[in-house]
Amino acid sequence: MNTVKFDCIGQYLLERLYAAGVKHVFGVPGDYVLGFYDLMDKSPIQHIGTTREDTAAFAADGYARCLGLGALAVTYGVGALNTVNAVAGAFAESSPVIVISGAPGVREQRDDPLIHHRFGPFNFQREIFERITCATAVLNDPVIAFRQIDHVIAAARRHCKPVYIEIPRDLVLREGYPMPTEAHEPLASDPAALSEAVAETLALLGKSVSPMVMAGIELHRRGLQNQLVELIERANLPVTATLTGKSVIGERHPAYLGIYEGAMSSEHTRYVVEQSDLLLMLGVTLNEVDTGIYTAKLDPRHTVRAALNEVVVSAHRYPRVALADYLSALVAAVKPAQAAIPPRPARAPASSFPSADQAITCGRLIERINQALGPEIIVVCDVGDCLFAAIDLQVHGQSEFLASGFYTTMGFAVPAALGAQVARPGHRALILVGDGAFQMTGTELSTQARLGLDSIVIVFNNRGYSTERCILEGPFNDIAGWRFDRLGELFGPLQGFDVTTEQEFESALLQSLACRDRPSIINVHLASDDTSAAMRRLAEHLKSKVQGED
Repeated sequence: MNTVKFDCIGQYLLERLYAAGVKHVFGVPGDYVLGFYDLMDKSPIQHIGTTREDTAAFAADGYARCLGLGALAVTYGVGALNTVNAVAGAFAESSPVIVISGAPGVREQRDDPLIHHRFGPFNFQREIFERITCATAVLNDPVIAFRQIDHVIAAARRHCKPVYIEIPRDLVLREGYPMPTEAHEPLASDPAALSEAVAETLALLGKSVSPMVMAGIELHRRGLQNQLVELIERANLPVTATLTGKSVIGERHPAYLGIYEGAMSSEHTRYVVEQSDLLLMLGVTLNEVDTGIYTAKLDPRHTVRAALNEVVVSAHRYPRVALADYLSALVAAVKPAQAAIPPRPARAPASSFPSADQAITCGRLIERINQALGPEIIVVCDVGDCLFAAIDLQVHGQSEFLASGFYTTMGFAVPAALGAQVARPGHRALILVGDGAFQMTGTELSTQARLGLDSIVIVFNNRGYSTERCILEGPFNDIAGWRFDRLGELFGPLQGFDVTTEQEFESALLQSLACRDRPSIINVHLASDDTSAAMRRLAEHLKSKVQGED
């Protein structure tokens, strides 16, 4: 009698990951996950070893933002708990990361309660991750394990949020049981609500004198960038983006006006947005960062807000309308505009660079980086002044600026760039990072060196935490000085440069752009009080809060 050989649980998980587009899994091995690692080594999925577990999660986040899904695999307790900050960031930023944690075996959990890495009842770890993921599964029952895997991966895709899978080590090789595929239908928009929302929007567009679009982060996460471009080109609408939505449209598109974030915006962008008599807010989340610490002046009577699963037109709310359905219907229904988009103000011509014997400044640094950006470059930016200075960068393509813009965790950029460049091998990561943030997670540059990636790291080195300095000065903002340019002696194949003048930066940048077989790091020394205009405006608003004046 022939018997059917079913996949083991670990093999099925790997197969479903691969089918979902995950070709790389980041992580650090540990005894509870080694059996799964051994299976992964025999699978088409490539393991990318990282220096720490939290950087594996940041890398998976960067990978997910580029390809729609990312994954990491770590051991129980000490490994999984080290990822919590990065996974919380992915949850806040709507990045679909799959956290895979090995665990003590089912029998071990029953018979050996004092096993290592334990920190309380064995369900504590799952309960922690329940708070920062949209779905969790503990694969301790072979009968339902396959169904659990399918459900969790589908949830990550559907909600664009992290998920958690825990696999006891004695079940990795246990056979599972196929079950009928469970269909996960996307949210079906209410036809009447969708029709009325589009009709009311079109009526307002027909009467509007200065309509425009504000594009947000949800368009990134739900892959709606092309529909956005189709809408603005068909209706000839100018478009701005939120900071967390930066690069939702190629920033050299003639309709693009720049980043709007209230008082942090450029004068022209702020004026155009706030005087608009109809603002189509598509995929925008109204958080503190995107509203410029609540300095945005947006009249709800003149806005249409489509986000997640509802559309709000002035005071009229249309529930159960999916953003994708609304945008597609609007594109199909809008009449092609006759008038062209008003030309945006020309950027001031760049002054000659480099100036002889001129100390490098933050503003001049960003100006030169902007000139160097090509269509193959993904900018990955950490938080602090490098993020606010980068508002003025103009990336070429869609979804080619990655940052922790809302959660604002330090240490995001270097490991996230690893994930981004692994996900998009035809692109090159340009990493903007402060010296403090680099000291947290910059060891992932050694992984990039090991893989022969050609990323370029530009360290904004002002010898401390510049954001905090702007808010409240004190010796607690000072950090140790590192010789970032000499990290090749420790990290492996890596070229480094130490820069204080414009001429030195020009030479270092040109050599870095020409080097394609290893990473480059440019240690740019900036004055401790040299900050971007946006940072100075932000600090003024935060000072009163920190000092208890509000």
